[in-house]
Amino acid sequence: MGLEEEIEEIREEIAETPYNKSTEAHIGRLKAKLAEKKEKLENQSGSGGGHGYAVEKTGDATVALVGFPSVGKSTLINALTNADSEVGEYEFTTLDVNPGMLKYNGANIQILDVPGLIEGAAGGRGGGKEVLSVVRTADLVVFLLSVFEIERYERLSQELYNNKIRLDTSPPNVTISKRGKGGIQVTTADDVDLDEDTIAGVLREHGYVNADVTVRGDITIDELIDGIMDNRVYLPSIVAVNKADLIDRDYLPTVEEDLREVGVDPEDAVFISAEAEKGLDALKEELWDALGLIRVYMDKPGRGVDYDEPLVLMEGENTVDDALRKLGGTLDERFRFARVTGPSAKHDEQQVGRDHELQDEDILRVVSRK
Repeated sequence: MGLEEEIEEIREEIAETPYNKSTEAHIGRLKAKLAEKKEKLENQSGSGGGHGYAVEKTGDATVALVGFPSVGKSTLINALTNADSEVGEYEFTTLDVNPGMLKYNGANIQILDVPGLIEGAAGGRGGGKEVLSVVRTADLVVFLLSVFEIERYERLSQELYNNKIRLDTSPPNVTISKRGKGGIQVTTADDVDLDEDTIAGVLREHGYVNADVTVRGDITIDELIDGIMDNRVYLPSIVAVNKADLIDRDYLPTVEEDLREVGVDPEDAVFISAEAEKGLDALKEELWDALGLIRVYMDKPGRGVDYDEPLVLMEGENTVDDALRKLGGTLDERFRFARVTGPSAKHDEQQVGRDHELQDEDILRVVSRK
């Protein structure tokens, strides 16, 4: 029996087995086995190579526009950036990845217009694997949906999930330490619902014989498997609904209900018209917020505060030390201390060290050794 047949057989057994506490460990082992075999099949199918899409990440952050063919990605990226992506009324206009640069709030945000995804992309249809490999390198995923085809969101998000892209969630809190003997010892926090036999069984299917594993948080079997495997990517996402100018106002409640049915809060979606360039300011603001970007104005010796070209950092990478790395040069080596004025400071000109966390619109002056 080939790998594909084995995978289908396991899927059928999972689907036919009712999920409850008595079957949980069995289903856990099946899902772990399925993940391993899918990984093996992907490695085999990828051994033949392929050109892929080589896109150099530039700027302060990278956004991937994801959508089915002819949804308006090329029109949108041309409206937002300095890109020149071919636009057409027929499907598959974009045959390569076209980057453009959006300048907003002093930041350079790279936006990638990737070829339109089709169902089965994660399995390689339509060059989908190459497209999805580009999406994995982005800092934010933007789903671009036609106002008339909201239901496609589920298919798009499933394609990303199948390619190990996890959206709008954090990595599960699973820690594994191999040891020489003693079998698998499981430690769980009080809020973990999975039982120890299930957790140990999943680890064994992934090749662990002797290990200490600690699980925190109420995670599912699938999330446990994600925590064991190290090739998952966790990205935030937003939804932009295009061609909103083509609907009557009385059709809007239908669109909002369609969004709810696919799990998207209409209040969180951005309604735009790429063709008419409407709603783009709201989209830019949403991109900024979703990326978690902050501006730091540098107080330069003898020149004052530079408000025109701020240093742009990302939440989670916003310490003084992060700022020094991004500034480059010899500042990192010569650093003595910094002075901060703004939202993160207790008072103007507060003296801080490398671990101080900066906030949006702080003013930073680096004091260095000569």
